[in-house]
Amino acid sequence: MCIADTALLKAFDMSQIVNTFAEISGQYDVAFVDLWGCMHNGITAFADACTAMQTYRAQGGIVVLVTNSPRPWDSVAKQITDMGVPTDAWDAIATSGDSARAAMFRGIVGEKIYFMGETPRDDDFFKPLSIIENPVNIQKVALEDAEGIVCCGPFDTQADPDVNRADFLLAKTNGLKLLCANPDIIVDRGETREWCAGALAALYTEMGGESLYFGKPHAPIYDLARRRYAALTNSISDPRIICIGDGIRTDVLGGQMEDLDTLFITGGLAASETKTDMQPDEAALSDYITSEKVTPTYAIGFLR
Repeated sequence: MCIADTALLKAFDMSQIVNTFAEISGQYDVAFVDLWGCMHNGITAFADACTAMQTYRAQGGIVVLVTNSPRPWDSVAKQITDMGVPTDAWDAIATSGDSARAAMFRGIVGEKIYFMGETPRDDDFFKPLSIIENPVNIQKVALEDAEGIVCCGPFDTQADPDVNRADFLLAKTNGLKLLCANPDIIVDRGETREWCAGALAALYTEMGGESLYFGKPHAPIYDLARRRYAALTNSISDPRIICIGDGIRTDVLGGQMEDLDTLFITGGLAASETKTDMQPDEAALSDYITSEKVTPTYAIGFLR
C-alpha cells in the first residue's frame, strides 16, 4: 500500500483529543513543530507552547521547527527570538525557504526571474547558499523578460490573489514555472488574516500554469527536517517522529503523506470550524476532519 493510500485510510479514523503534549511525548524521539499558529501568532510567542517544548527537550526529545516561512533558517531564528521564543525550546530549524532557495540556485526556474514578495522583508531569500556548487546567477527582471517566477508571497497580503490574474496569464502564455517558497494559503498575524504565497501558486495552477512547491505538505521540507535531525544526533536509525501544527492541509496532511503521527493544534487556523475554546468541540472536530478528509492522530486546542 502506498503512503497516499495510508493517509486516506487514516482519514476515516477519529482523532484522540489530548490535554497536554506530555501525555504522548514519550512515544517520540523528535517533534517536527510548526511555528506560526503553534509557537507564535506572528507577533508574540505562546508561553505554554514554549514551555512544552522546553520540557520535552529536558526529557531527551529533539525539536525541529519545520516552517513554511520563505526565509533562511537563521533569519527565522532571529525573528522568533525577537517574538519571545526561547532558544532552549528548539534544536534546529527547517524552512520552506531553504528548500526553495536551493532549487532556485540550481536553476529550476532559470536565471532571470520575476520576483513576487515584500521588499526588504524577503530580501534574505536571495542570500548566497554555500551548499550549492556553481549556483546560477539569479537576476531579478520584469515579468515580460523573465524565465521563471519566484514567489515568496503577495505584494499586498490583504489583496485578493485574483489581482494577479493578468500577470499570471502572461506568465502562463510564456511558459514560466512558478517557484512557491511558502505553500501556506493563509496565516493569522495576531487578529488579522493574511494571504500567503500558496494562494498565488494555487491560482496560477488553476489557470493552467506550473507551480513548484518545497514546503509542507510536500516532501522536500521533510527530507530537510530529517537531515537537520541527523546532523544533531549522527543517528543512522529511523527516529520516532510526530508532526505538530495547526494546518490541516499542510502540517497534518504532510505528516500523513510521510506516514508520521500528527498532533493537530485546533485553536489556530481552524479555531472557528472546530469551536475551540481551550479544547476543540468533539462533534465540530469530527465534522471538520470529515469535510477535509484528513484526520490527525491526536488533537489539542493549543500546544501546551
